[in-house]
Amino acid sequence: MSAAELTYRYDAPSRLRQAEGRTEILLATSGGVTEAGPAAHPCFFSGLLTDPGVAAAGMLAVAAVARARYNLPPNVVSLLRDPVVTSNEDRLRFESFSGCCGVHARLDLLPDALAGAPGASGTTNVDFNEPMRAALAGVTAGAAMLLSVGPEDVAVTTARGSVTERKVPLPDRWLKGFGEVQALARQMRLVGESGEIEARRFLRTVPRQARRPLWAIPAGKTFQLLPAPRPGAACLAGPQRLAELRPLLRFTRGLRVYGPGVEAGSLPAPSAWELDLGPARLTFTLSPEKHRGFTGEGALLGLLGDDEAAADADLIGVLLAWDPRIDIARLSREAGLPAARVTAALGYLAAAGRVGYDVAEQAFFHRELPFGGAALDSMHPRLADAKALIDAGSVTQEPGGAAVSSGGAEHRVTFGEPYDRCTCAWWGQHRGTRGPCKHVLAARRAART
Repeated sequence: MSAAELTYRYDAPSRLRQAEGRTEILLATSGGVTEAGPAAHPCFFSGLLTDPGVAAAGMLAVAAVARARYNLPPNVVSLLRDPVVTSNEDRLRFESFSGCCGVHARLDLLPDALAGAPGASGTTNVDFNEPMRAALAGVTAGAAMLLSVGPEDVAVTTARGSVTERKVPLPDRWLKGFGEVQALARQMRLVGESGEIEARRFLRTVPRQARRPLWAIPAGKTFQLLPAPRPGAACLAGPQRLAELRPLLRFTRGLRVYGPGVEAGSLPAPSAWELDLGPARLTFTLSPEKHRGFTGEGALLGLLGDDEAAADADLIGVLLAWDPRIDIARLSREAGLPAARVTAALGYLAAAGRVGYDVAEQAFFHRELPFGGAALDSMHPRLADAKALIDAGSVTQEPGGAAVSSGGAEHRVTFGEPYDRCTCAWWGQHRGTRGPCKHVLAARRAART
């Protein structure tokens, strides 16, 4: 557990009210970041929703994931239950992690979901209390509904002294998870998609429990679940983790499944499951195994050990402009850097929570997690061990790799695609699926110096 602490301060609890013949969702915001800088209670949007039923059900699903713990004992309770909301020029994104950090949920209210564009861009937390969730569950599809992210009457409630404050410990795994899931999403591609009828039928037949990971493969207009991997399949570990998608099936227009490339004999892999809700998208990204959160995947380690990417990230971070789709070509021109270095810098910023990645659009988006600064490299023991190996002079560079002395043995590192390889037992067990080992990290860092 990190020593850091996150404080939610709301001038009033989120609430739902009836006014002027319509329903109004008033979401209270906590401290965040806007175009103008830090804000105690930012106001990002106030306007009608074109499909209130979809928006309400999607927000409930994100809130449900934030309260879920798929691989933790029943007596372990996650305190980080308030979703993160990002306003990106023309859309709103709601994000959360499960308490076990094995499921990342994101609801994208796209431009067609909002009657009008957000008034400001930025990121904050919103209060999702029990009464608010109960009220959202009663929303009907046909009713007119206004959504306010940051109610305009905050100043009034503040004057009455109505303040809600919650202090919760901020676990390292929460910070690391937000970074890891973006890095893993970048490795995913569309595995297959199905239409409205087929998507509903398939998700209704997904088993609620499975001892071993299943593998989804396109089969005609739908998907088939297999007990073993094969080329073109996506891993589905812990199918019960898709349960929060079921209440949205009545709104579903299609299902898209994403995953990294696999082959026969592949180890379990992450996957993303996206519901097409018309004016919105709901995406669940699942860790490779139900008992395994995103925090140990190691997808960030190569970037965090790259001094050039760290330096470039400082420049690219200044040039970000709350884009819903970050234009790498624009950043390349303005920064005077090749596109490959811009992409690496964006990956480094993703590790710090400053950008997210939309697998549906295969693009980064600007987002500033309101968790404060964090030295992410200090949270990764493998990275610290790799630096220690270099400092001890344990790395001898060789053509196409290196020899690394560690623990009384010499390990051979071979550079290559898609993974660098190592002769150590750790690499042999995971075969590159959980990021590089400390020997590979040390070899790569030494090769760059």
